[in-house]
Amino acid sequence: MDLENLQILANSFKAVTEDIKWEDHLVFSVGAKMFLLTSPDEVPVTACFKVSEEDFEELIARDGFYQAAHFAKRKWIAINDINKLSNKEWKIYLQRSYDSVVIKLTRKLRNELGV
Repeated sequence: MDLENLQILANSFKAVTEDIKWEDHLVFSVGAKMFLLTSPDEVPVTACFKVSEEDFEELIARDGFYQAAHFAKRKWIAINDINKLSNKEWKIYLQRSYDSVVIKLTRKLRNELGV
């Protein structure tokens, strides 16, 4: 998966916003809550995303995956090269990350966003 396709995938979910945070991180959010953070200027491109407890344990055991700094207590995983996940895996994990953020939004905000 290259950054352009990852960006297309992230933006395919409803009500996603995309912005730059901390000067050089491309971030994807829903309801102003992040579900994917990328570092497009790094080579290879790196990323962090929210995962479930089960996915966290599974992914942390894989080469190139580690606890995301400053986000680990919320079960965010970092990947040192976005190509370490297949397109199919990215679709699964991004959907889960997005869904885990959406479910924590207020009902009113979910209704406003149509999610």
